Amino acid sequence: MNQDKKPQEPMRPMRGVRVPGQKMDFKVVKRILSYLVAYKWRLFLVVLCIVGSSLAGVYGSKFLETLVDGYIDPLIAAKSTDMSGLLREIIVLGIVYALGALATFAYNRIMCVVAQSVLKDVRDQMFVKMQSLPIKYFDTHSFGDTMSRYTNDTDTLRMMISQSIPSIFSSVCTVVAVFFAMLVTNVWLTLFVVVAAVSIMFIVKKIGGKSGAFFLKQQKSVGKVNGYIEEMINGQKVVQVFCREEKTKKEFDELNDELCENAKSANIFANSLGPVTNNLSHLQYILVATLGGLLVILTESLTPGGLVAFLQLSKSFTNPINQVTQQINAVVMALAGAKRIFEIMDETPEADDGYVTLVNAKRDENGELIETNERTGLWAWKHPHGDGTLTYTELKGDVRMSEVDFGYVPEKTVLHDVTLYAEPGQKVAFVGATGAGKTTITNLINRFYDIADGKIRYDGININKIKKADLRRSLGMVLQDTHLFTGTVMENIRYGRLDATDEECIAAAKLANAHGFIELLSDGYNTLLSGDGSGLSQGQRQLLAIARAAVADPPVMILDEATSSIDTRTESIVQKGMDSLMHGRTVFVIAHRLSTVRNSDVIMVLANGHIIERGDHKHLLAEKGQYYMLYTGAFELE
Repeated sequence: MNQDKKPQEPMRPMRGVRVPGQKMDFKVVKRILSYLVAYKWRLFLVVLCIVGSSLAGVYGSKFLETLVDGYIDPLIAAKSTDMSGLLREIIVLGIVYALGALATFAYNRIMCVVAQSVLKDVRDQMFVKMQSLPIKYFDTHSFGDTMSRYTNDTDTLRMMISQSIPSIFSSVCTVVAVFFAMLVTNVWLTLFVVVAAVSIMFIVKKIGGKSGAFFLKQQKSVGKVNGYIEEMINGQKVVQVFCREEKTKKEFDELNDELCENAKSANIFANSLGPVTNNLSHLQYILVATLGGLLVILTESLTPGGLVAFLQLSKSFTNPINQVTQQINAVVMALAGAKRIFEIMDETPEADDGYVTLVNAKRDENGELIETNERTGLWAWKHPHGDGTLTYTELKGDVRMSEVDFGYVPEKTVLHDVTLYAEPGQKVAFVGATGAGKTTITNLINRFYDIADGKIRYDGININKIKKADLRRSLGMVLQDTHLFTGTVMENIRYGRLDATDEECIAAAKLANAHGFIELLSDGYNTLLSGDGSGLSQGQRQLLAIARAAVADPPVMILDEATSSIDTRTESIVQKGMDSLMHGRTVFVIAHRLSTVRNSDVIMVLANGHIIERGDHKHLLAEKGQYYMLYTGAFELE
């Protein structure tokens, strides 16, 4: 199908997003948090639950001081066995721990719901944005890489929201509560623990900071690998036909090695954080126990129960720091994924400044066109003017290009001074070698790309003034590469016009000569298709695409190698249906089989973006130019 190769554009840095070597852009973090605003009341409840859970932990640690100094030591000194007071305290402690466990369960459950809701919002926005992107975006971006943003990158975001954010906030609350509890127990030991914790955090920052750039590279490498796998799955038949298994394995190994190296570099630093901080916290615990023991023995500023409680509090102070370091991996990966997600969201959407719309029309008693809500088969262009008046122009299918120049990139022009016209009901054919510019012309007619110079008029209206959706609704397309969606045969035909009845869909199938094979399917029109119609032959899939275009009933048709995938016998059957489909319509045909364009009203011969010959079949043969050589086999298309 692609007659003209679109050049790949270089990857551009994301707007508002940090790339390796730059400082953290907090706009990205702020943007992630903006999705959480809609769930502020749930998050408020999460905050209360986290605070309650943290206080329950602190209460349990301080209970050790009460246990030793208030019960164990007095009972030993008095040689008493009265445990009633201790039993009451234990019951209270049990209730506190139960409430703390319930609060922990509650906030984790709520955060899971919030995370999935945010992911739904993000995916919805990504998909809506993707529908507004120009075809140029998909020509220059790997499908696999785009899919990776919907799956891998959003999943890292989910982990951060559901796990990392509540874990970090819980750690902060615990550190604050424990700090005050330690301060009440002993000031000097508290200062020592704070100094030790700051030292640990400094080491964490040094190690963790090195992994950020590698995590971003890792996410990009994942996108490349996914893109290559998707490409190879689609082209596996070609790979095996040409025995290129070894070549593809080598190319995949190179991409996989790149991913492995980036992931290894990222995780070497990130995974070392846990062991380092754990060992440092163990060292801190030993030093606190030693210093605390000296304070108990040499001074009266600390009791044995206070020392036991402080040791537990010190672990509660450093453990949250360890938990934060363990969440750094998820946070860094999520930020890297979010950058890629926001990149697609920040892409410039397809511009549409058109104001002329397509409406159903009918003629009043005076023969004037008026707008109607009914489907009459008569369409008109509704053209508003600056003075507030409206004019209606009948859609006839008159398409004219005047001195059109175009290039997919500014520095390379692929169409030069193209001038052509197609009067209503005419069949215009384009022939020429691959890269001559045939498909490019049709891409300009439906404004998948905009011209650099010249004019394209549709029924006398500059197509830049027509809304793109209305312009494309008036154009039916049958492409060489047919795409069928997961659904029934009837639903795939109805895709051409969603309000079409079953009877209209069947009539369209008969027109395309698809009705016969459809009735032989297991469930007829209700047969479920999947995998792009993998159970059908290429010819059958093409017939369904023609039926889909027929049910849309547009006044202008573009047939881009529409019968190239159909065998000669099937082509003769389809051609009759195609002739019925094309009757009374303006038709643009792109074909390599010159037999399919013999009956065209006008044949355009293109070479290197120029129209070098034009005329009907007999006229061009009589000229004995390039078309004559193509038709007689003296010159090959390819």
